[in-house]
Parts: sequence; structure tokens; C-alpha cells
Amino acid sequence: MSRIALVTDSTAMLPASQAADRGITVVPLQVIVGARAYEEGVDPEATPETIAEALRAYTPVSTSRPTPSAFLETYERLAADGAEAVLSIHLSGELSGTFESAQLAAREASVRVRAIDTRQLGMATGYAVLAAADVLDAGGSFEEAAGAALARASRTTSLFYVDTLEYLRRGGRIGTAAALLGSALAVKPLLTLEDGRITTREKVRTAGRAVARLEELTVEAAGDLPVDVAVAHLAAPDRAADLARRLRGRLETNLEGRDVFAGEVGAVLGAHVGPGMVAVVLAPR
Repeated sequence: MSRIALVTDSTAMLPASQAADRGITVVPLQVIVGARAYEEGVDPEATPETIAEALRAYTPVSTSRPTPSAFLETYERLAADGAEAVLSIHLSGELSGTFESAQLAAREASVRVRAIDTRQLGMATGYAVLAAADVLDAGGSFEEAAGAALARASRTTSLFYVDTLEYLRRGGRIGTAAALLGSALAVKPLLTLEDGRITTREKVRTAGRAVARLEELTVEAAGDLPVDVAVAHLAAPDRAADLARRLRGRLETNLEGRDVFAGEVGAVLGAHVGPGMVAVVLAPR
């Protein structure tokens, strides 16, 4: 049976130890703070705390996708190590050029590469990668692993709250008109991903109400299904920890003994959502 390698990008939020244990190669995106560029997950200075402080101080913060050459180098290194095929699974192509870079590199690679756009973000992409890893570990084929990643991504619900739409507006991830309207009305938006794009799910008036609605919408989406759940935040640890605790209790049956993953988003995602963000990802198994 041919050896199949898995590749993803740093926005998938897979802990380094987990990626290593599952044989998943992570290609970093860059975050640029002022005049300095850092590779997410590689440079220790590129922490969520650094990004939150920079945003609060109005220091220019931007992000950059991996280049096609970075992906090609990764694919060729895996081929040299014995890989006969590569599944490269990434965040939504509507939100980043990362998937496009992977596609361009795939055309030049000496090994078979399939680049997959999950149309998702953060841990939702991570769960798609883990679904592919599960299939491969069970002896499944290249096509079966790719199908599992796409299927899980399509069933996953991503919901998040931001204190302000300004950071998404600065990065071009949401329209200026929507951002200005939200600010003018003092609206606290609940956002979701639809076909890879960030859209408004609901509008509420307070942060407390927003987080409470995140909880209710997550429970509704779970239904009777076995699920994995992740709660992520930027500079809002208490808010996120409280939400994760409540979801553990309400979704105990759905979780089947698994814990709710809870953690801070990486520097790249943090640069676009801003301090105070809380997100929930619910991925049926």
C-alpha cells in the first residue's frame, strides 16, 4: 500500500504534539507586526498575547499566506521521505490564498498531491485533517481519506463572536458597510461560515447575550449526534472557559467521554478577529 502524507497549515490549530503523533506536517502562515514578520507556530514571539497587545496599541498587524515554493519544498521533502501521495488540507480559499498556493505547488510536485479547500477555519479545518488521519490509520485509501476530510468539514458548524467587526474589516474579511453599521448600532454580531465566507448569523446587544447564544446554537446544532467540540478565544480566557464548562455539561452524552477542546487561537487568526473573540466549532463524528 502506498504511503500517504498529510499536510495542513498553521491556522488549523492542531497542537504540535498531536500533529507529530498523527504524522501531520504543518506549513506556517506568517503574521507581520509592524515591520517584523513571524512564522506562526515556529517563531516563539508570534504569540496570541503579542497580537492582542499590538491590536490594542494600533500597531499595524497583517498576515501572509505560505508561498507556493514553501508548499512545493514540503511536498518534495515528504516524497524524499517515502510518501507516494500527499493530501494537503487547508482553510477556506475565500479567506486566504493558502489553498491557492497549495494548488500551484501541487501542479509542480513530483508526487501526487491533492489540495483540499475545507471551506472552514481554525479547529474546523483541524477536525477535517484528523478525519483524514483516522481513515489512513484504519488502512483507508487516498480517495477515502480525502472524502472523509471534505465530508466532516461540510457537516461542521463554526460560530464566533467578536467584540468589534473592525479587525475583520481591516483585513478585508468582512465588508466596510457591515462593519460600520455594526459599530453605529452598537451591535454584537454572531458570525458563522457559509460556503467558506464569514456571514452574520444573528445580532445581539450585549457580549453576555452573545456568548449565551453561542451556547444555545451549539446545543441545537449537536442534536443527538456524537460530536467533537472546540472553544477558542483571543484574550478572553474567562469567557471561553465558562462557555466550555457549560458545553461540557450540556453535551455530555454527545461527547461520549471526550473533552471539549479549549484554547487560544493562533497569531494569524487572532490578527483578524481581535481581542475578546470567542468561537465554538462543533464537528459531528
